[in-house]
Amino acid sequence: MLTLSVEKRDTSAAVPALRRAGSIPAVVYGAHHEATPITVPAVAFGKILKEAGEAAIVSLEGLGASLPTLIHEVDLDPLTSLPRHVDFYAVTKGEKVEVAIPLVFIGESPAVVAGANLVKVLHELEVEADPMSLPHDIKVDISTLVNLGDRIHAGDLKLPAGVALMIEPEEVVALTQEVVEEKEEVAAPADISAIEVEKKGKEEAEGESPAPTE
Repeated sequence: MLTLSVEKRDTSAAVPALRRAGSIPAVVYGAHHEATPITVPAVAFGKILKEAGEAAIVSLEGLGASLPTLIHEVDLDPLTSLPRHVDFYAVTKGEKVEVAIPLVFIGESPAVVAGANLVKVLHELEVEADPMSLPHDIKVDISTLVNLGDRIHAGDLKLPAGVALMIEPEEVVALTQEVVEEKEEVAAPADISAIEVEKKGKEEAEGESPAPTE
Protein backbone atom coordinates (compact mmCIF):
# COMPACT_ATOMS: atom_id res chain seq x y z
CA MET A 1 0.00 0.00 0.00
CA LEU A 2 1.26 3.47 -0.86
CA THR A 3 1.80 5.92 2.00
CA LEU A 4 1.79 9.69 2.09
CA SER A 5 2.74 11.91 5.03
CA VAL A 6 0.24 14.73 5.57
CA GLU A 7 -0.44 17.47 8.12
CA LYS A 8 -3.62 19.03 9.40
CA ARG A 9 -4.12 22.41 7.75
CA ASP A 10 -4.90 25.72 9.40
CA THR A 11 -7.67 27.04 7.15
CA SER A 12 -6.67 30.61 8.01
CA ALA A 13 -3.27 30.11 6.37
CA ALA A 14 -2.83 31.71 2.95
CA VAL A 15 -3.09 29.08 0.22
CA PRO A 16 -0.56 30.77 -2.14
CA ALA A 17 2.01 30.69 0.68
CA LEU A 18 1.39 26.94 1.17
CA ARG A 19 1.96 26.27 -2.51
CA ARG A 20 5.14 28.36 -2.57
CA ALA A 21 6.39 26.26 0.35
CA GLY A 22 5.94 23.09 -1.73
CA SER A 23 2.63 21.90 -0.26
CA ILE A 24 -0.80 21.30 -1.76
CA PRO A 25 -3.98 22.14 0.15
CA ALA A 26 -6.26 19.13 0.40
CA VAL A 27 -9.17 17.63 2.30
CA VAL A 28 -9.97 14.10 3.44
CA TYR A 29 -13.53 12.95 4.09
CA GLY A 30 -15.64 9.81 3.98
CA ALA A 31 -18.83 8.10 5.09
CA HIS A 32 -17.30 7.52 8.53
CA HIS A 33 -14.75 10.32 8.58
CA GLU A 34 -15.40 13.99 9.24
CA ALA A 35 -14.02 16.33 6.58
CA THR A 36 -10.50 17.36 7.63
CA PRO A 37 -8.41 20.05 5.86
CA ILE A 38 -4.83 18.86 5.32
CA THR A 39 -1.68 19.69 3.37
CA VAL A 40 0.31 17.19 1.32
CA PRO A 41 3.86 17.54 -0.03
CA ALA A 42 3.62 18.39 -3.73
CA VAL A 43 6.59 16.31 -4.92
CA ALA A 44 5.59 13.16 -3.01
CA PHE A 45 1.96 13.45 -4.13
CA GLY A 46 3.01 13.95 -7.76
CA LYS A 47 4.98 10.69 -7.68
CA ILE A 48 2.03 8.77 -6.18
CA LEU A 49 -0.43 10.21 -8.70
CA LYS A 50 1.84 9.23 -11.59
CA GLU A 51 2.49 5.74 -10.20
CA ALA A 52 -0.93 4.78 -8.89
CA GLY A 53 -3.50 7.11 -10.42
CA GLU A 54 -6.86 7.48 -8.71
CA ALA A 55 -7.68 3.79 -8.27
CA ALA A 56 -5.07 2.77 -5.70
CA ILE A 57 -5.29 2.88 -1.93
CA VAL A 58 -3.12 5.61 -0.41
CA SER A 59 -2.53 5.45 3.35
CA LEU A 60 -2.37 8.92 4.88
CA GLU A 61 0.07 9.19 7.77
CA GLY A 62 0.09 12.03 10.29
CA LEU A 63 -3.55 12.18 11.36
CA GLY A 64 -3.24 9.66 14.17
CA ALA A 65 -3.86 6.10 12.97
CA SER A 66 -3.06 5.33 9.33
CA LEU A 67 -6.01 6.29 7.17
CA PRO A 68 -6.63 4.32 3.94
CA THR A 69 -7.98 6.60 1.22
CA LEU A 70 -8.64 6.89 -2.47
CA ILE A 71 -7.60 9.95 -4.48
CA HIS A 72 -11.11 11.15 -5.22
CA GLU A 73 -10.51 14.35 -7.18
CA VAL A 74 -7.49 16.37 -8.28
CA ASP A 75 -7.86 20.01 -9.32
CA LEU A 76 -5.14 20.89 -11.85
CA ASP A 77 -3.80 24.32 -12.64
CA PRO A 78 -4.98 25.15 -16.20
CA LEU A 79 -1.60 26.68 -17.11
CA THR A 80 0.90 24.30 -15.49
CA SER A 81 -1.26 21.14 -15.21
CA LEU A 82 0.15 20.73 -11.68
CA PRO A 83 -2.17 19.70 -8.80
CA ARG A 84 -3.44 22.68 -6.83
CA HIS A 85 -6.00 20.91 -4.61
CA VAL A 86 -6.76 17.28 -3.78
CA ASP A 87 -9.79 15.47 -2.34
CA PHE A 88 -9.12 12.16 -0.56
CA TYR A 89 -11.95 9.76 0.24
CA ALA A 90 -11.46 7.75 3.43
CA VAL A 91 -12.47 4.13 2.84
CA THR A 92 -13.57 1.42 5.24
CA LYS A 93 -12.46 -2.18 4.80
CA GLY A 94 -15.39 -4.35 3.76
CA GLU A 95 -17.40 -1.38 2.49
CA LYS A 96 -17.47 -1.45 -1.30
CA VAL A 97 -16.63 1.58 -3.40
CA GLU A 98 -17.29 2.41 -7.04
CA VAL A 99 -14.29 3.64 -9.02
CA ALA A 100 -12.98 3.91 -12.58
CA ILE A 101 -10.05 1.55 -13.23
CA PRO A 102 -7.67 2.33 -16.14
CA LEU A 103 -7.64 -0.11 -19.06
CA VAL A 104 -4.33 -1.39 -20.43
CA PHE A 105 -4.43 -2.81 -23.96
CA ILE A 106 -2.13 -5.78 -24.51
CA GLY A 107 -1.44 -8.32 -27.24
CA GLU A 108 -1.51 -7.99 -31.02
CA SER A 109 -4.64 -7.88 -33.16
CA PRO A 110 -4.45 -9.87 -36.42
CA ALA A 111 -6.93 -7.44 -37.96
CA VAL A 112 -4.72 -4.46 -37.09
CA VAL A 113 -1.62 -6.26 -38.40
CA ALA A 114 -3.53 -6.73 -41.66
CA GLY A 115 -4.14 -2.97 -41.88
CA ALA A 116 -7.31 -2.28 -39.90
CA ASN A 117 -7.74 0.56 -37.44
CA LEU A 118 -7.95 -0.19 -33.71
CA VAL A 119 -10.55 2.03 -32.05
CA LYS A 120 -10.31 2.23 -28.26
CA VAL A 121 -13.80 3.25 -27.19
CA LEU A 122 -13.17 3.10 -23.43
CA HIS A 123 -9.99 3.95 -21.54
CA GLU A 124 -11.27 3.10 -18.06
CA LEU A 125 -13.89 0.81 -16.58
CA GLU A 126 -16.42 1.56 -13.85
CA VAL A 127 -16.32 -1.22 -11.23
CA GLU A 128 -17.36 -1.85 -7.64
CA ALA A 129 -15.19 -3.65 -5.10
CA ASP A 130 -13.82 -3.72 -1.60
CA PRO A 131 -11.22 -0.91 -1.63
CA MET A 132 -8.54 -3.36 -0.49
CA SER A 133 -9.23 -5.54 -3.56
CA LEU A 134 -9.09 -2.83 -6.23
CA PRO A 135 -6.78 -3.71 -9.13
CA HIS A 136 -4.25 -1.14 -10.35
CA ASP A 137 -5.50 -1.64 -13.91
CA ILE A 138 -7.54 -4.04 -16.06
CA LYS A 139 -5.95 -5.78 -19.05
CA VAL A 140 -7.67 -5.86 -22.44
CA ASP A 141 -6.27 -8.53 -24.76
CA ILE A 142 -6.77 -7.29 -28.33
CA SER A 143 -5.50 -10.55 -29.90
CA THR A 144 -9.17 -11.62 -30.07
CA LEU A 145 -9.78 -8.94 -32.72
CA VAL A 146 -9.15 -11.14 -35.74
CA ASN A 147 -11.42 -9.66 -38.42
CA LEU A 148 -12.73 -6.28 -39.47
CA GLY A 149 -15.66 -5.30 -37.29
CA ASP A 150 -14.68 -7.55 -34.38
CA ARG A 151 -15.46 -6.05 -30.98
CA ILE A 152 -14.51 -6.49 -27.35
CA HIS A 153 -17.35 -5.80 -24.92
CA ALA A 154 -17.14 -4.90 -21.25
CA GLY A 155 -18.58 -8.29 -20.37
CA ASP A 156 -15.69 -10.01 -22.18
CA LEU A 157 -13.08 -8.65 -19.77
CA LYS A 158 -11.69 -10.83 -17.02
CA LEU A 159 -12.13 -9.04 -13.68
CA PRO A 160 -10.33 -10.04 -10.45
CA ALA A 161 -12.30 -11.88 -7.80
CA GLY A 162 -14.54 -9.55 -5.82
CA VAL A 163 -14.63 -6.88 -8.55
CA ALA A 164 -18.04 -6.26 -10.17
CA LEU A 165 -18.71 -4.54 -13.48
CA MET A 166 -20.81 -1.38 -13.11
CA ILE A 167 -21.65 -0.70 -16.77
CA GLU A 168 -23.69 -2.70 -19.27
CA PRO A 169 -21.83 -5.87 -20.39
CA GLU A 170 -22.71 -5.07 -24.01
CA GLU A 171 -20.87 -1.75 -23.93
CA VAL A 172 -18.04 -1.72 -26.49
CA VAL A 173 -14.49 -1.40 -25.18
CA ALA A 174 -12.58 -1.68 -28.47
CA LEU A 175 -13.21 -2.59 -32.10
CA THR A 176 -11.53 -2.82 -35.48
CA GLN A 177 -12.65 -0.91 -38.53
CA GLU A 178 -11.54 -0.33 -42.09
CA VAL A 179 -9.07 2.47 -42.77
CA VAL A 180 -10.88 5.12 -44.83
CA GLU A 181 -8.61 7.22 -47.02
CA GLU A 182 -9.66 10.81 -47.40
CA LYS A 183 -9.97 11.82 -51.05
CA GLU A 184 -8.66 15.22 -52.04
CA GLU A 185 -11.32 17.43 -53.55
CA VAL A 186 -10.39 18.54 -57.06
CA ALA A 187 -11.65 21.99 -58.02
CA ALA A 188 -13.89 22.01 -61.09
CA PRO A 189 -12.34 23.77 -64.13
CA ALA A 190 -13.52 27.31 -64.58
CA ASP A 191 -16.03 27.99 -67.35
CA ILE A 192 -14.06 30.59 -69.36
CA SER A 193 -16.91 31.32 -71.79
CA ALA A 194 -19.30 32.15 -68.96
CA ILE A 195 -16.72 34.47 -67.40
CA GLU A 196 -16.16 36.28 -70.74
CA VAL A 197 -19.89 36.72 -71.32
CA GLU A 198 -20.34 38.09 -67.80
CA LYS A 199 -17.38 40.45 -68.24
CA LYS A 200 -18.67 41.66 -71.61
CA GLY A 201 -22.13 42.30 -70.23
CA LYS A 202 -20.66 44.27 -67.36
CA GLU A 203 -18.55 46.42 -69.68
CA GLU A 204 -21.58 47.14 -71.90
CA ALA A 205 -23.66 48.11 -68.88
CA GLU A 206 -20.96 50.48 -67.64
CA GLY A 207 -20.62 52.03 -71.10
CA GLU A 208 -24.33 52.81 -71.57
CA SER A 209 -25.26 56.51 -71.45
CA PRO A 210 -28.43 57.59 -69.72
CA ALA A 211 -31.43 58.16 -71.99
CA PRO A 212 -32.13 61.89 -72.70
CA THR A 213 -35.04 63.38 -70.86
CA GLU A 214 -37.57 65.58 -72.59
